[in-house]
Amino acid sequence: MGITEKIKDIEAEMARTQKNKATEYHLGLLKAKLAKLRSQLLEPSGKGGGKGEGIGFEVVKSGDARVCLVGFPSVGKSTILTKLTETQSEAAAYEFTTLTCIPGVIMHNGSRIQLLDTPGIIEGAAHGKGRGRQVIAVAKTADLILMMLDASKGEQQKRLLEAELDVVGLRLNSKPPNIYFKIKPTGGIAFTATVPLTHLDSKMIYNILHEYKIFNAEVVVRQDATVDEFIDVVEGRRAYVKCLYVYNKIDQLSIEEVDRLARQDNSCVISCNMNMNLDYLVEKIWDMLGLVRTYTKRRGEAPDFSDALIMRQGATVESICRTLHKELIDQFRYALVWGRSAKHTPQRVGLSHLMTDEDVIQIVKKSNN
Repeated sequence: MGITEKIKDIEAEMARTQKNKATEYHLGLLKAKLAKLRSQLLEPSGKGGGKGEGIGFEVVKSGDARVCLVGFPSVGKSTILTKLTETQSEAAAYEFTTLTCIPGVIMHNGSRIQLLDTPGIIEGAAHGKGRGRQVIAVAKTADLILMMLDASKGEQQKRLLEAELDVVGLRLNSKPPNIYFKIKPTGGIAFTATVPLTHLDSKMIYNILHEYKIFNAEVVVRQDATVDEFIDVVEGRRAYVKCLYVYNKIDQLSIEEVDRLARQDNSCVISCNMNMNLDYLVEKIWDMLGLVRTYTKRRGEAPDFSDALIMRQGATVESICRTLHKELIDQFRYALVWGRSAKHTPQRVGLSHLMTDEDVIQIVKKSNN
């Protein structure tokens, strides 16, 4: 029996098993087996193969951030790439117009955001149908996924795409579980929970780890985690990526339906053919990427607002120094900051000061004396 057949058997057994207190350990074990088989399917251990399954899209990561377009065929991915960038991606009325990964660059607020147009994926992409594996491999490297949806059937497409991405370990708009896990050479399994648990207990932890042939490990659970979240930590090959749901072709819907879609979390409604709401889409991409503009200033001169230093939210003076020059940290004395992060103008700060968008910084180095 092949891996695909085993996966189908386990999924069928989980579907017919009632969820209650008596079956929770059995279901937890089935989930662990399912995750293990899916990992084997996605990363086969076979040597080489002439079918080109391992050939992916070689696209060099460039710019300040990477955004990947994901969606079913003919939902407007190529059109949105052409509209937002200077790259021409072929668009036509038939499916699978795009057969490889086409990069483009969005210029916004002084930043260069790489936008990747990928081939349309189909149901079963997680198991290798179409070019699903290659598309998903590119999506895992992105800072943000733009899930392109046909507004007239968006909910169905959204549900199917989320399921395909979840199977391969892509966790959309979620954070890694606060669980410490480390395999040790001896000592058995040491399990500690710092909060009350409603989904996990020591027996469930032991059963899952034994399924993975792990008999010596330290586990510290710092949140009320589910079985699936613990399996994600054990597997370790999970990507937690932000996702923006983009509903295209809204010109075919009623205003009430458009308003309902627009009010959903992490959603944006557009019409590529009528150029509706594209500016707001770019602003939404900027906000979800969490990019921050910082301007530098020399002593006695005006700030250079023509060339922004693009950083991520949470950037400190230290990270700015490292971006400018690796030796600047050793020469750093203090910095003067103008902007929203400063309590007064200017504020003298140290390396740990958090920067915000459009702050101006002047770095003062130690004297040579």
